[in-house]
Amino acid sequence: MPDDDFRLPRHVVPRRYDLHVEPDLDTATFYGTVAVTLDVEHAVDQIVCNAVDLEIDGAWLTGPDGTRIEAEPRLDDETERLTLALVATACPGTWTLHVGFRGALNDKLAGFYRSVYTDAEGVERLIATTQMEATDARRVFPCWDEPDRKAVFAVTLVVAEGLLAVSNGKVVAETPTGDGRVTVRFADTVPMSTYLVALVVGPLEATGAVDVDGVALRVVHVPGKAHLTPFALEVGAFCLRWFAEYYAIAYPGDKCDLIAVPDFAFGAMENLGAIVFREQVLLVDPEAVAQAELQRVADVVAHELAHMWFGDLVTMKWWNGLWLNEAFATFMEVAAVDAFRPEWRRWDAFATERAAAYAVDSLASTRPVEYPVHSPEEAEGMFDVLTYQKGASVLRMLEQYLGTDGFRAGIRRYLADHAFANAGTTDLWDAIEEATGEPVRRIMDAWIFQGGYPLVGVEVDDDGRLRLEQRRFVFAGGGRADPATWPVPAMVAAGGGVAQRVLLDKDSADLDLELAGSPVVVNAGGHGFYRVRYSPPLLASLRASLARLAPVERALLVDDTWAAVLAGDTSAAAFLDLAGGFASESDHTVWATLAGALGAIDHHLLDDTARSHFARWVIALVGPALDRLSWEAKAGEDERTRQTRGLVITLAGNLADDAEVLARAREVHRAYLAEPTTVDPDVAAAVLSVVASKGTADDYEVVWERSRTSLSPQEAMRYLYALARFPDVDLARRTLAMTLTDDIRSQNAPFVVGRLLANREVGAEAWAFVEANWEAIGGRFPDNAFPSMLAGVTALSSPALAERVDAFLADHPVPQAAKTIDQHRERLRVNVALREREAGPVAGWLAGKSR
Repeated sequence: MPDDDFRLPRHVVPRRYDLHVEPDLDTATFYGTVAVTLDVEHAVDQIVCNAVDLEIDGAWLTGPDGTRIEAEPRLDDETERLTLALVATACPGTWTLHVGFRGALNDKLAGFYRSVYTDAEGVERLIATTQMEATDARRVFPCWDEPDRKAVFAVTLVVAEGLLAVSNGKVVAETPTGDGRVTVRFADTVPMSTYLVALVVGPLEATGAVDVDGVALRVVHVPGKAHLTPFALEVGAFCLRWFAEYYAIAYPGDKCDLIAVPDFAFGAMENLGAIVFREQVLLVDPEAVAQAELQRVADVVAHELAHMWFGDLVTMKWWNGLWLNEAFATFMEVAAVDAFRPEWRRWDAFATERAAAYAVDSLASTRPVEYPVHSPEEAEGMFDVLTYQKGASVLRMLEQYLGTDGFRAGIRRYLADHAFANAGTTDLWDAIEEATGEPVRRIMDAWIFQGGYPLVGVEVDDDGRLRLEQRRFVFAGGGRADPATWPVPAMVAAGGGVAQRVLLDKDSADLDLELAGSPVVVNAGGHGFYRVRYSPPLLASLRASLARLAPVERALLVDDTWAAVLAGDTSAAAFLDLAGGFASESDHTVWATLAGALGAIDHHLLDDTARSHFARWVIALVGPALDRLSWEAKAGEDERTRQTRGLVITLAGNLADDAEVLARAREVHRAYLAEPTTVDPDVAAAVLSVVASKGTADDYEVVWERSRTSLSPQEAMRYLYALARFPDVDLARRTLAMTLTDDIRSQNAPFVVGRLLANREVGAEAWAFVEANWEAIGGRFPDNAFPSMLAGVTALSSPALAERVDAFLADHPVPQAAKTIDQHRERLRVNVALREREAGPVAGWLAGKSR
């Protein structure tokens, strides 16, 4: 299909929408009218805009002199276009397009949809809410649904009395209609894209407004959850101030509502002034959740508020530039939370989170961060780890290379130059280049428009100079990747001195550095998006000096070594030999990196005999840490120590399979169920994982009931996802069946299925369920969640099952995630190759250690 079928004609320009919508929650329908002020740049006899899943009641144009031109509407579902054939020609000038429309509140969590909850009296209550990004505003009202068609929106909602209505602007008038309803009129917005429009109506409550330097900040929630709002208000107030100072631009809206709804396909959505969230990433009791759960709330609130400037105030021109929105918001989320709670060491944690981007970008089927986008399905496919995590990683790498002050100056210039308008990637690079005088565009174009990333080799040459070499890093067993090089903005520390900036912009470079007195660290500080391979002497020096490395540098040493195993450059036995030296490790980031690799070894490489040997090896590694940390939090202990305790307990219970640990985990879990305040939340999360992984049918009933009845959004999700850890096939079948019913919300069901696919004991059964129920899954699960669900297939690495999975996915395309599914299929091949290459040698190595 030609690109023109997805891009609207440019000679009719929307300037303002007067949008009137009347949702009927009882019948799950809505009716509306829209009057769009248009600039018609040359004479037209038809007007084309976007609309789909709507019925059009009528349409006409009016001119400033009162001229009225009737229009005949024609909808094309394939192109999602509404063509209005005019009975007379509209001359150039300003016109107003009037359209009446109606539609249904759907159950697909896109466009205008239904969200349901049960109130304190057991009555089911309905909310009508929207999710417009990427291209679903057209499902709510006829519009020019392209990001560079910014306009002012004047929204009016007519709702039943007693319901709360929220949109992007503040309420300016509420007028009873006389029939049991109220007309709620909202203030005009600033010029913004259609995908940012928000309409939320339902039996909801709002907190009192917090005044944040003149901005009214509220949390909107279902009744009974007001006690879970203070933390979000605290984070929100901090971030609004911090971002306004960082960007040197005032908040662009007239108020800011953070809205928690029970059903939401994404984590949250950055609608200007009316940000919508899943409940579990907004409503929280800080004293009752694990550190990762609390940090997730802070992260998501910060991410969405960062968008108010980077994404809403300045927006990408087209969906190929989505990374500009999401990568920068991810970068700013981490920066803001690091400022909000420095003791959390948020940038260290980010080093482990970007592993997901490394994993995809190590494949031949990776894609550039920015690439051409034509159809709505291709726009949906942009929401992946490369857009978010890789994009944020290369921004952090650039910031640390240039310096924070110069980088921030460039961001301020970019936002000021493009406020209330649209911009492209090169506009950002040019602004930073002007602020710093560095060749930013030359450096960053390769990282954004070219897929993959480099492996930097390090050795000392015969003349005592440090030699750096680069080549593209690719996992073995997947596919053939084209060679490539990058301008690598590296930070190199040697001889105990301050890290030096080095731009490796060719295949190799020799550095004259003082090497004596300290190990050489390339990627010092851990901010670069590249891997490092040290020569044997340099690697030996690092291993002998682990305590002298920063925690994130130790974590990257572990991560780079495991990646070398996946690339076929290092054996899994060599990795285990390195990992065995971390028994005295105390840092959470390092343990998290170790846990990921050890879990992969356990899942892909071990039969029952090797697993018993591995369990003894693991308890020798983690036992000293568990002895040091014990099972109970201590007064004055920091959050990262509590996180580490939970992680070590999880490793000891799930990988070491230690009987004493299992018994203690059951005891602590019973205590938690009896009185949650007696158990540290990180320990509670860990023992739940251990109990579920070895769980019985009776345990399952307890976990299922807790997931249904918990009043904490985070605990409810913790217990729901724990159902996927049970090893029994019959219990897995029960869980899988519930994902197709209202027992498990459609927003959560794909993630439950994905976790079951990744369960070593029941993964094959979960795949059989997916095969048998493909159409039903497609009809119920949100479209955007398919890639996350199918990520679980990468765990199905037994050769026969992997071949079956690959053939099925080849025959059942997922248009909105075509590239991501190709990457899942390649990663599965990588894991099969890993199993075939390393299972035997690892078993032999472990047997030798067990003698």
